[in-house]
Amino acid sequence: MVGHNVSHSNVKTKRRFLPALSPSTLASESLGQSYRLRISNAALRTVDFRGGLDAFLLKSRDEQLSPRARKIKRQVKAKLTAQPAA
Repeated sequence: MVGHNVSHSNVKTKRRFLPALSPSTLASESLGQSYRLRISNAALRTVDFRGGLDAFLLKSRDEQLSPRARKIKRQVKAKLTAQPAA
């Protein structure tokens, strides 16, 4: 998003509002591996709400994910389809 910094004298200068990204380590249960990703705090809460990294990736659309997250999602899908249903 874009907006203005407004000074005391009401002079407006352009500024950008960037997302608050924080590095976090998320574990994939199906792959048995941990991944270090830079995600927003809102996304971190969503991962916890949906039940972990695997569930979050499988429910998310590819357009909303980063290229690295899409790669992890493909690996999770391949691993889950390779396992026989018990």
